[in-house]
Amino acid sequence: MHIHFLGICGTFMGGLALLAKQMGYKVTGSDQAVYPPMSTQLESAGIDLIEGFHASQLDIRPDEVVVGNVMTRGHDVIERMLSEQWPMISGPQWLSEHLLRSRWVLAVSGTHGKTTTSSMLAWILEYAGLEPGFLIGGVPQNFAVSARIGNKPFFVIEADEYDTSFFDKRSKFIHYQPRSLIINNIEFDHADIFRDLQDVKRQFHHVIKILPSLGKVIFNADDDNVQAVISQGIWSEHESFGVSEECYWQLNKYHDKKKPFQFSLMDGKKYEGQLSLLGEHNALNALAAIAAARHAGVTVEQSLKALAEFEGVKRRLENKGIYAGVTVYDDFAHHPTEIHCTLQAFKQQHEDQRMVVVFEPRSNTMQMGVHAGQLQQALSPANELCIYDGGELSWSIEETLADLHSNIFTDIDRLVEYLLAMLQPKDNVLILSNGGFGGLCGKLIDGLKLR
Repeated sequence: MHIHFLGICGTFMGGLALLAKQMGYKVTGSDQAVYPPMSTQLESAGIDLIEGFHASQLDIRPDEVVVGNVMTRGHDVIERMLSEQWPMISGPQWLSEHLLRSRWVLAVSGTHGKTTTSSMLAWILEYAGLEPGFLIGGVPQNFAVSARIGNKPFFVIEADEYDTSFFDKRSKFIHYQPRSLIINNIEFDHADIFRDLQDVKRQFHHVIKILPSLGKVIFNADDDNVQAVISQGIWSEHESFGVSEECYWQLNKYHDKKKPFQFSLMDGKKYEGQLSLLGEHNALNALAAIAAARHAGVTVEQSLKALAEFEGVKRRLENKGIYAGVTVYDDFAHHPTEIHCTLQAFKQQHEDQRMVVVFEPRSNTMQMGVHAGQLQQALSPANELCIYDGGELSWSIEETLADLHSNIFTDIDRLVEYLLAMLQPKDNVLILSNGGFGGLCGKLIDGLKLR
């Protein structure tokens, strides 16, 4: 059977294509923008890619077409499908029907931390010998792939509240029917599809309503928005995590200097664990993953041993190496809260070194200016700030970030030239973008190598 994926290079659709390939299907796909790490994975899997969304790609006559949520009316391939009445199915629905219905689904949701937490959880289950399947919006370093079928029953999935497709406006995670659900946090995001925060919270309440009574919700009790959703009703088992004393899983102490983090359970048991990732937010991610793993039968002690060997995720503050004395990091951060947590934790760890931040406000919500007012505080830990303006912003960087004295560029190559001229040995440069950033990371590394 031949399956064709429209929008195949997105993290979700690319992972789905890999799963289909592993299941024995012939897989092809198309997209307009191709960049690592997804493009590398697809090529390695032997999946043929078609550039663009022209109608003629359907001449290959696939048996089934899976439509990503990047697709809209007006694309030639969509118009041909509708005119010729080709059957359409969304990615989440395809996944549900072909793979998830026979699995114990452990879903990781929230505005931030989904990729890291789901990667931690998948690795814990793997370390415990359970060989889980997974579909993650990034590439866990412990696995080197973002998706695999694994063995039954466990399947870990990064559960996004974004809509499913242009013809199915339900949130993706509704299709997954989880048995274990983590809710890390809830903030307003995806302003291109949600009207306001209440609209976002409504989606999380919907997914809670479809959990079975023997399922479990593991939620961040320190997040007021999460608490508001929980208070609307919960019909499953549930455990809270956070730093407050009322939490079932309480984070007691966290050090940013690579010292152990400590937590305790409501029954009085105390634990200590080692984690290579920076920041309290990552310690809380780990706590949520430990709680979900215990629901699947993994002891806390096993989880702590696994996390001591967790290597992180590509493009989540990924250390790309040291070149001419400059350490380069690549990070996917794009929401102000996420950016601030990342930069603050990094600064505490590297107090005696300069932190140069290079930021591309690329997401739809960011381009609309919804988070513009929060960016000044989010980016304030940077010692030097460079921002790329691709001409699609509805707000002024100069006015919004005037107090930060940021350097603004409209050309990637000139930005690279500026960085090469100003970066000094022992500097740390953090590149923040939820896209390919015009290949900036690779261009910067190539330039530093020539010094």
